Amino acid sequence: MIRALLAATVYFLLVFAAGFALGAVRVILVVPRLGVFAATLIEIPLMLAVAFLACRLVLDHWQVPPLPVLRWTMATWFVAMLTLCEYQLGILLFDRSAGQQWALLASPAGLAGLGAQLLAALLPVILLRYPVRR
Repeated sequence: MIRALLAATVYFLLVFAAGFALGAVRVILVVPRLGVFAATLIEIPLMLAVAFLACRLVLDHWQVPPLPVLRWTMATWFVAMLTLCEYQLGILLFDRSAGQQWALLASPAGLAGLGAQLLAALLPVILLRYPVRR
């Protein structure tokens, strides 16, 4: 169980760092030209590719067995960390209240991003059939 939590933490950190970097590029360069929704749709495949590679890397490195309970633990821990960090960033960097953050999440771009985040969180479960290299 500890191995799954450590793997999920590293997986989250890799994906969150990439998301932070790509998000900055998206907001600064792409949103002014194409709008929020189009920019989000452009970013999603890149983020999912990063998440897929990071997930495989972490599963191999931490040798997380393909047991559903361990992979669901990873997915749950990923979502918990993501929720906490997104909430804190909204407050600290953008001075948004919880209500404002929920409103943004309910927008088309917010829902698309949420769907991608949930898919990234579920990758450890989706890759259950992925054999861990030893």
